[in-house]
Amino acid sequence: MKPTLQLKLSQHLTLTPQLQQSIKLLQLSTIELNQEIEQALQENPLLERDEEPTPEEKAAEAESAAQEERGDNPLDTMSDWVSAGTGSAGSRGDDEDSDFQSFHAAEVTLREHLDEQVSLTPLSDRDRALVRFLIEALDDDGYLTQDLDAWLSMFSEESEVELEELQIALHHLQHLDPAGVGARSPAECLALQLRVLPETDTRALAMRIVTEHLELLAHRDFTRLRRTLQCTEDALRDAHQLICSLSPRPCARFASNETRYVIPDVVIRKLRGRWTAMLNPEAMPRLKVNALYAQLLQQNRGNNGDLGGQLQEAKWLIKNVQQRFDTILRVSQAIVDQQRQFFDYGEVAMRPLTLREIAEELELHESTISRVTTQKYMSTPRGVLEFKYFFGSHVATDTGGAASSTAIRALIRQLVEAEDRVKPLSDAKIADLLGQQGMVVARRTVAKYRESLNIPPVSKRKTI
Repeated sequence: MKPTLQLKLSQHLTLTPQLQQSIKLLQLSTIELNQEIEQALQENPLLERDEEPTPEEKAAEAESAAQEERGDNPLDTMSDWVSAGTGSAGSRGDDEDSDFQSFHAAEVTLREHLDEQVSLTPLSDRDRALVRFLIEALDDDGYLTQDLDAWLSMFSEESEVELEELQIALHHLQHLDPAGVGARSPAECLALQLRVLPETDTRALAMRIVTEHLELLAHRDFTRLRRTLQCTEDALRDAHQLICSLSPRPCARFASNETRYVIPDVVIRKLRGRWTAMLNPEAMPRLKVNALYAQLLQQNRGNNGDLGGQLQEAKWLIKNVQQRFDTILRVSQAIVDQQRQFFDYGEVAMRPLTLREIAEELELHESTISRVTTQKYMSTPRGVLEFKYFFGSHVATDTGGAASSTAIRALIRQLVEAEDRVKPLSDAKIADLLGQQGMVVARRTVAKYRESLNIPPVSKRKTI
């Protein structure tokens, strides 16, 4: 077969480095964007932060100076105080304010809390050591997950630790704060909490329930429970309320929960009767090209070396960051316009919305809308909400329209909150009530939405 030359024309899409960077910046969260910019600032000497105050900041400073000249107190309101205490970087105040802002209260762990009490308890060194051994054996909820026999097997024969000694140590542990610590089961945990309460008939009845009939209570079998205990309905109701006031996880407050913060990308306010999206200045990094390096490059155009490429990269980054926020603002305003009823009336007024609707309205690709709405947040009068919150599935109405799943969840929550606790609403009944409001919702759909709201089933909501 002879080799031949052929000419073929084809089209294909090539992503330039600038376009790749634009797509990457668009899908980053605000925190990730700041990390990306910090790395660029370290690697590119031609890029720097713009520390010059904006016209809005200059106007605020001028107003503050005018207030001081008039003798007004610029910190009259709480909002002013917050603004003064959380200013932009570079205007934090003196060192004393900085030290105050960096102060964090030390968190006391459960073991530290218990160990401090053991140190103040009049015990022998051996008993104190055994109590501390059991403290180390507690899980995060303050429970002992194994029997004392299992813990006893961990001691060597030379230590001569006996089971009775561990039982005494457990007795001391279970008398520490918080009440319920050192329990080996939820029933024992509740009983330990009841033990520290004043002696009453209600407490005695509650103690019988948690130690002997907790399973009946868990199944809400109040009729059988009242017959077994031979008590009145009022007495059982009081005991039930007392048990509900207890906590099966009394040590949960000592758990280390790391707080995660988000920085809203936009702020929603009602201006002249219209809900308007505005970019959050605190989320927008202000960048510029280093003037000195730019001047040197201008004077030596023929011998720029690597600095010429870094200058172009700096310009690209500044442009793409600005384009990122312009796109976020456009998308957020489109979302607000579509969901203005939500901002006026709450979740029950949320309308079904898809990414495609916003994409068609703004003449953008649906993938672009997906990137914009991922890990982006808006600060609204109804809380800080993720962009994705305003999108969701829908259910049909009997008029041929559609209702948002968010609105359905809100209605389910309202129905459950208003129900008769003696005869709570079943999923089928909730579906019927929604149908009376024109929303065609299947029972299994109600069950799915109820579970997503962390609402227990009807058997768990029943009371007496």
